[in-house]
Amino acid sequence: MPKFAANLTFLFTELPFMDRFKAARKAGFDAVEVLFPYDASAQEMRHELIRHDLSFVLMNVPPPNYTGGDRGFAAVPGSEARFRRDFDRAMRFADILKPRAIHIMAGKAEGAEARATYIENLKWATARAPKRVLTIEPVNPTDMPGYFLDSFDLAAEVLDAVAAPNLHLQFDAYHAQMLTGDLAGCWAAHGHRAAHVQFADAPGRGAPGSGKSDLAGFFATLDAAGYDGYVSAEYTPKGSTPESLDWLR
Repeated sequence: MPKFAANLTFLFTELPFMDRFKAARKAGFDAVEVLFPYDASAQEMRHELIRHDLSFVLMNVPPPNYTGGDRGFAAVPGSEARFRRDFDRAMRFADILKPRAIHIMAGKAEGAEARATYIENLKWATARAPKRVLTIEPVNPTDMPGYFLDSFDLAAEVLDAVAAPNLHLQFDAYHAQMLTGDLAGCWAAHGHRAAHVQFADAPGRGAPGSGKSDLAGFFATLDAAGYDGYVSAEYTPKGSTPESLDWLR
């Protein structure tokens, strides 16, 4: 089976944030991710990671908190200065948290100018942090209307245009199913670009078995493909998180 990680923004939310690290380890995870860690102390998070022997596999750019905020600025014309300032702030958190990958959010935008802005900002970011693994993630418009990066084909075009060795695809099985209706086919076409994988069942973004996605088959496909990165559980449990972990056991 793949190496699974727990997304602490989605899982164990019945607990205070700093208690989720211990809960994830107790549940059997050896890695975690946090979408936007900027509202907590980076040093305290690092302490919890070390204390519970957890790898930190992913965080998002930009700050601050996800709730109620903009979904990034990398593709938003006129926001270049803000994107770059926030990227540098995020790197200061990354210096402490040491994530395996950092996801750069595109934001809400459309058209040729947004595409050009996105590519130039990604070129700047990959040169600014050449030793960091950076990712971009297609997001479905049902969950995030107006988001610029709304297809895997577009993500492939952007990756080719940027052509940076440290920029990769973030493959979310939930968004793949929502966007294409064909999770297996989407992975076959684009999985070779993936440096990080996330999952939830679709529709509904629930635990495996709550929707129509063949996630067990997807996990087997990842193994067969030789994917050796982490696969993060990024779903919303109906009850408590431990009650939703039959798929892991």
